[in-house]
Amino acid sequence: MTEMVFGATPVRAGDPILPRWWRTLDRWSFFAVLCLFAIGLLLGLAASVPLAEKNNLPPFYYVTRQAVFGAMGLAVMLVISLMSPRQIRRIGVIGFFLAFAVVLALPVIGTDYGKGATRWLSLGFGSFQPSEFLKPCFVAATAWCMAASQEVGGPPGKWISFGITAAVVLTLIGQPDFGQASLVLFSWCVMFFVAGAPMVLLLGVAGITVAGGFFAYGASEHFARRIDGFLTAEVDPRTQLGYATHAIQEGGFFGVGVGEGTVKWSLPDAHTDFIIAVAAEEYGLVLVLAIIALYATIVFRSLMRLLRERDPFARIAGTGLACAFGVQALINMGVAVRLLPAKGMTLPFVSYGGSSVIASGIAMGMLLALTRHRPQGEMSDLIGRGR
Repeated sequence: MTEMVFGATPVRAGDPILPRWWRTLDRWSFFAVLCLFAIGLLLGLAASVPLAEKNNLPPFYYVTRQAVFGAMGLAVMLVISLMSPRQIRRIGVIGFFLAFAVVLALPVIGTDYGKGATRWLSLGFGSFQPSEFLKPCFVAATAWCMAASQEVGGPPGKWISFGITAAVVLTLIGQPDFGQASLVLFSWCVMFFVAGAPMVLLLGVAGITVAGGFFAYGASEHFARRIDGFLTAEVDPRTQLGYATHAIQEGGFFGVGVGEGTVKWSLPDAHTDFIIAVAAEEYGLVLVLAIIALYATIVFRSLMRLLRERDPFARIAGTGLACAFGVQALINMGVAVRLLPAKGMTLPFVSYGGSSVIASGIAMGMLLALTRHRPQGEMSDLIGRGR
């Protein structure tokens, strides 16, 4: 009777946490994440060996580290997915202030590792990229502001979220990190649209973004160099894009064979930003399509479940997390096939990197928590009663 009335999986009184979590979880998305991580380890076995050899390390040094990072990321994802929307909101807001404080301090305490952008914080035994942790927390914090503005007598949350977004985007551009800045701005626009923003305002933001791009092109040599490389009619075969393009072409439909690829010996970022090129060369279009299908499954199923969500915060934050997750994967693969200019953005759960995997675990844990079935009336029920 409860399921007929509320249209959701019932939660029995005194039900143990883990069985309730498993029954209410989006298991398709959960298994898709596990598959992506397994594919990442498989590709890491090939892509990271040349780097380990170059640095005089054991052949599977980076794969072992990725397995450790992955275990941490998956553990964080599981813990966060057990939380309620209220708990997600709290850790998101606290995490945002902590991560943003570190990002603000990067010009003083950060390092660029010779890449021309101060994005990392060195800890001696390792390093991490604070902006990776900032993204999911930013989504939760701004979604809370937007949801609060919908309450009677609530604060001007949408304008507060706009101020927060402007501060974060300008800070990231200052590193410079145009890729993460564009992803943050995109996720905010999606959430603002879901929260009921007028199209005129969103078009205005788009216009400001385009104008900012022209300004960045003239003011930043780093940004201009990447745009020029993207717009060039012919790709220099000795560049990262040249190597990646050649590898994808060589892979064909079924690939050249496991371990037979050569791009991993030429690309310095074959195990991170361009790992999809390794997949395309050794396993062909078949594996690339499988990876795309896994990302599409997570995004599509999450959005479909959020359509039934009545909690404004869960609906807004979940949409922002799902879209940011999908667009980050789209950007990474788009750069590899030269549909987009180089961004320096990882492929979630597949690329090597502790910050990327653990931050992706935080984001996916939040998304799984917000898309769990809860005893509530669906949006369609509410609309039907209004009629």
